[in-house]
Amino acid sequence: MALSTIFSALDLRDGFYQILMRESDIPLTAVSTPSGMFWEWLVIPKGLKNAPATFNRCVTHLLRSVRDFAPSYFDDVFIHSRAMDGKSEVEMHKEHLRRLFALMRKHKLYANLKKCIFGASEIPVLGCLVGMNGVHPDPGKVRVINEWPTPSNVKELRQFLDIERQSSRA
Repeated sequence: MALSTIFSALDLRDGFYQILMRESDIPLTAVSTPSGMFWEWLVIPKGLKNAPATFNRCVTHLLRSVRDFAPSYFDDVFIHSRAMDGKSEVEMHKEHLRRLFALMRKHKLYANLKKCIFGASEIPVLGCLVGMNGVHPDPGKVRVINEWPTPSNVKELRQFLDIERQSSRA
């Protein structure tokens, strides 16, 4: 994302429900309701141990041809562009979005438009803001630390330093 000047972020909708179950695994998802109904999942339900990893692997595989400008992380796709080959940053970004949307259409991946951001100077990525000025913490995420009261004794100081130490590892 270095040197990029325009960004978009897409949130894929109903991610797990877009991945079909392997035929032999469908009976393993069976449930019986109190009313006597018998249900089997035909798509990966939420809560299965490997569902997140399977979905992430699937999206990464399907979008591999655009990963140079549209990396993905689970149900999020981050598009970044800059001026290249005599085209403006906006023209390149539109081209990148068209290529990504064509792939999504082909593989029947759907975006949640309410959570999408298009043509921004910075976007939220994993708790940080990424933009043309680099990466910095999301102010909303660090507000609690900034508003933390000044420790007045050793116990409160240790609590604050422990929280700070744990958050700096992330």
